[in-house]
Amino acid sequence: MINVTKASGEIQPFSEDKLRISIKRAGIPQMLHEQVINHIKSKLYENIPTSEIYRHVVEFLDKSTHPQSKAKYGLKQAIMELGPTGFPFEDYVSEILKAEGYNTQLRQIIPGKCISHEIDVVASKDNIKSMIECKFHNAPGIKCHVHVSLYTKARFEDVRERNNFNDAWVVTNTKLTPDALTYAQCNDMKIIGWDYPNGKSLRDLIEKHKLHPITTLSNISSTQKQLLMQNHVVLAQDICKNPSSLDILHLPPNQKNTIVSQCQFISG
Repeated sequence: MINVTKASGEIQPFSEDKLRISIKRAGIPQMLHEQVINHIKSKLYENIPTSEIYRHVVEFLDKSTHPQSKAKYGLKQAIMELGPTGFPFEDYVSEILKAEGYNTQLRQIIPGKCISHEIDVVASKDNIKSMIECKFHNAPGIKCHVHVSLYTKARFEDVRERNNFNDAWVVTNTKLTPDALTYAQCNDMKIIGWDYPNGKSLRDLIEKHKLHPITTLSNISSTQKQLLMQNHVVLAQDICKNPSSLDILHLPPNQKNTIVSQCQFISG
């Protein structure tokens, strides 16, 4: 039995089933599933990092008959590339909440009982007003620790009465430690993490609404992605709906058309 090393440093047995599930979730064409799995099995060695397995999958897909499919497989990494600041992730969370039927406001300075606070996202739906703390990490293996739940609760208590907030959320692109999750649950806070809660996790919501970030695109540079995000273009879907949003990149028409085509595939 070959073991793998997760980003957190944890050692666990390689699971072909987990690899198969991840390939299926990403929408990789069925005809490639066994090819991908056999390719990865040929690359395995004891304690291989999961990041290397991911790289081998992406490289294989890039050389396959469906190279565009590699964009969907790299979803978790693409979200980490929304950095280095947390602002694009806040924009991204806002778009996901809109797709869920919420009205949202970003980065609001709100007076509390004691001090003023900048709230990442204020979301409203069905007469429920929520204060949302977005916690972004741009490296694998990092978790939200209990202090995130603690300070989110403290801020909520300061702004709740004066601003008619009903609840507090923590939304993160990674996982929470057991203490962070237990404290949040004990205080009736809502948690959305990469794979929590089941069926309503960040990954689930992204896949449900096909809201892949522009960082999944493979045919524009990191600098160009940053420029788009600075102008609040964070979704591949945004480019599908409004190709003129690419005008700030001053691209030749053929490259612009290629990007729009890839966005349509990712969002389809």
